[in-house]
Amino acid sequence: MTGTQETGHVTGTKDKDYNIIWFTEACLDNTLRLETYIQDAERDGDRELAEFFRRAQEESRKGAEKGKELLRSRLVG
Repeated sequence: MTGTQETGHVTGTKDKDYNIIWFTEACLDNTLRLETYIQDAERDGDRELAEFFRRAQEESRKGAEKGKELLRSRLVG
C-alpha cells in the first residue's frame, strides 16, 4: 500500500475524503489557536500583530467553511 493510492483500508474512508476532513479540522484548530495569539498581542498592546492574526484567523475560518462545503457535497452527491 503506497501513500498515493486512495484505498481506505485502514480508516474506512478514501484518502481524498479523509484529506478534506483533515484540512477542515486543521483550519478550525488554527482558528482557535489564533484566538490565543490575538489575545496575547492585545495584552501586550501590539495592535499590528493582533490585526495580522485576525486576518489569518478569518482566512482559516474561510478555509474551514470551504472544506465543510466540499465535504458535504461529496458525501451527499
